[in-house]
Amino acid sequence: MYGWIWRHLPGNAWVRALLSLGLVVATVYVLFQYVFPWAEPLLPFNDVTVDNQ
Repeated sequence: MYGWIWRHLPGNAWVRALLSLGLVVATVYVLFQYVFPWAEPLLPFNDVTVDNQ
């Protein structure tokens, strides 16, 4: 997959490296801003089953 992306990016190695870095930054941004907040209520992290005895 990474090889396919690398081959399809335009420019020489430096331009491809900068574009790859931009793609990674954009992906992380989208995950933290949209995907993780959407999925957080669906995850069972707040379902605590430990009782105080």
